[in-house]
Amino acid sequence: MIAPTSWWAALRPSTRALAAAGAVMLALVIGAAVFADLLAAHPPDRASGAPYERPSADHPLGTDDLGRDLWAQLVFGARVSLLVGLVAATAATAAGTAAALVAGWRGGWVDAAIMRAVDLTLSLPFLVLVLVLATYFGRGLEVLIVLIAGVLWSRPARLLRSQVLKIRELGHVVAAEAMGAGPVRILVVHILRRLAPLLSSQFVRAAAVAVIVQSGVAFLGLGDPGRVSWGSTLYFANNGSAILTDAWLWWVVPPGAALTVLIVGLAFVGFAAEEVADPQLVSHGWQRPVRRRLPKEPPEPCPPGVALDVRGLSVDFDGTPAVREADLRIGRGRLLGLVGESGSGKSTLGLAVIGLVPRPGRIRCEALMMGETDLRRLGRAGLQRVRGREVAIVPQAAMSALDPTMTVLSQVAEAAALGAAPDPAGAAADMLARVGIPEGRHRAFPHELSGGQRQRAVMAMAVVNRPGLLIADEPTTGLDVVTQQAVLDLLDDLRADLGLDVWLISHDLPLVASRADDLAVMGSGRIVESGPTATVLSRPRHPHTKKLLTAFGGLEAPMPDPQPAQGEPETGPGEEAR
Repeated sequence: MIAPTSWWAALRPSTRALAAAGAVMLALVIGAAVFADLLAAHPPDRASGAPYERPSADHPLGTDDLGRDLWAQLVFGARVSLLVGLVAATAATAAGTAAALVAGWRGGWVDAAIMRAVDLTLSLPFLVLVLVLATYFGRGLEVLIVLIAGVLWSRPARLLRSQVLKIRELGHVVAAEAMGAGPVRILVVHILRRLAPLLSSQFVRAAAVAVIVQSGVAFLGLGDPGRVSWGSTLYFANNGSAILTDAWLWWVVPPGAALTVLIVGLAFVGFAAEEVADPQLVSHGWQRPVRRRLPKEPPEPCPPGVALDVRGLSVDFDGTPAVREADLRIGRGRLLGLVGESGSGKSTLGLAVIGLVPRPGRIRCEALMMGETDLRRLGRAGLQRVRGREVAIVPQAAMSALDPTMTVLSQVAEAAALGAAPDPAGAAADMLARVGIPEGRHRAFPHELSGGQRQRAVMAMAVVNRPGLLIADEPTTGLDVVTQQAVLDLLDDLRADLGLDVWLISHDLPLVASRADDLAVMGSGRIVESGPTATVLSRPRHPHTKKLLTAFGGLEAPMPDPQPAQGEPETGPGEEAR
């Protein structure tokens, strides 16, 4: 859950402007409702002047057909709209949250029963259902609030239940349950707190809907006859034929404008609440386009024998640098190993080359040459044609890269079809066999394969269109030592059979050094050293490279002197430990 001190700063400037405007609108309506007795000089439900009086100092909005003050009806009507909106939204959100927590936690027949009730409620026409129930149960305001809440609860219940199912599987929730925490404590402390931002957005949405429904019901003549509201004002204006006279200017427009202000204010505040609930909306919203200013003359092409030449590439996220002035070259027919600790920027550099850095990341580069082609000048459509055909990537976490609803054959065939293979299914089957997955497992789903087999399937997807350059990002993470070597052996075989240039990214320096022709070391977003593997290992120049090398002990490394366990007394020569 986002801390109260940081949620405002986390919003986009445009969202902050909307939230501020919405807050001002709500403040106007709330102020009118709270101070109605001070703002109105006449009662809203009794005649205080002649019928159809024009606006004057005594009656700022004139009077209706019965001589009642329309300004008083406007400010006192805010009380009814706010009362219905806030109370109905509170009841609906509370009921929906309770249903979501019970359904998501208990599961089984309880979940099924609650969700069927939700489906039934959502399938019925909302306003028609409220009108029918209001006609049957009566026209009191309390009855209307109960009816609106009884219909509105289903939407937050459906949305929040999916979040409960997601949160209850998180590691910290499972750990709390393993430590003996009861269901009530877990639901309140660990799940409900995470739902708080989403609850606020659902509450605001429910309040807006409740205001609209109450006004619509009152406009149709089914509202509480004993209470003045904006909907009832419009109802009497319609019956009094105000639209046929000049009276509509001060009889119809003010309550309509007040309803608009309240609903738009709730919508603006709800929009900000949704962005707080899901910070990813910040990166997917509108952003000011950044115009790339490239020199008219293209850079020098790659030198002979170089497949990819990266010059001065930098990546930052909202001003925070992730990659700084990186220079990198991959030779034709060679395997380049890029090593560095976690968070050094290795994966970001690999994604930047093919234009896959997520927002709000921004890339700057002096040159990004593949042969004679400057990848910076291709644009989105051009890069899309390059990906998977000339440059392919094996992403981290094979299970996350595979669609759990599709067989591995279908997924490799889809990749082949994107490369315009004449027989995608045949090409997929051949490539799966080449990477070592037996034919009987081609139609298996990802969860039915071992970790090594899933990694082989991802590699088949990457190379099925025979790209020139393969970027393998941590292809052995999470695999045992034997499977790691098998995957690297497969990478060597594919490199030889398909003529691949390989860029291997990993934090495991010994593993990469055992296969790489060239080695580049990355630290704090910079490539601090690069060169032939043997040279970098035998004569490291940068302190960071030396630090990485000393972090991995080899077979020839001297064993450290054994140290006594903490609390164990040391023994001198000739003494026996007791």
